[in-house]
Amino acid sequence: MTLTVSDMMRKKLEIIEEMNSVQETATKMKDKNVSSLLVVDADGKPQGLVTERDLARKVCITDKRTNTVTNKEIMSSPLITISSRSSPSVAADMMLQNNVRHLLVVDDKDSTNKPIGIITPLDFTRYQEYAASEDKDVIEKILEYYI
Repeated sequence: MTLTVSDMMRKKLEIIEEMNSVQETATKMKDKNVSSLLVVDADGKPQGLVTERDLARKVCITDKRTNTVTNKEIMSSPLITISSRSSPSVAADMMLQNNVRHLLVVDDKDSTNKPIGIITPLDFTRYQEYAASEDKDVIEKILEYYI
């Protein structure tokens, strides 16, 4: 059996609207125990991603009040996506090439490329069979880089 991103990703995708404050975003991240939220517009269409890194680098080091800064102002965009059928080594390579820690997983069987999950370096460590996979070297490389 070939290991895919779909096998490793987290299927519960947490979202927040682009006009919500980053204070609300940080609270939701804490409550849901996640390191990123998918940012959607008023119609529910994905626009970007807000990560803990975005909060630290774009808000915490400024002198702005967190209840006045919106997700739209700090979100990472455009979204970097990966097919659910891709291999973990492709995901690791994409993370390294784009210098990101979060990839939005899309279902490319659907013509709309609907988001179905997210994958982070931590997901590689959670998946117990990764050590036996043929992608072991690439996966170890990304874990060394990010963890």
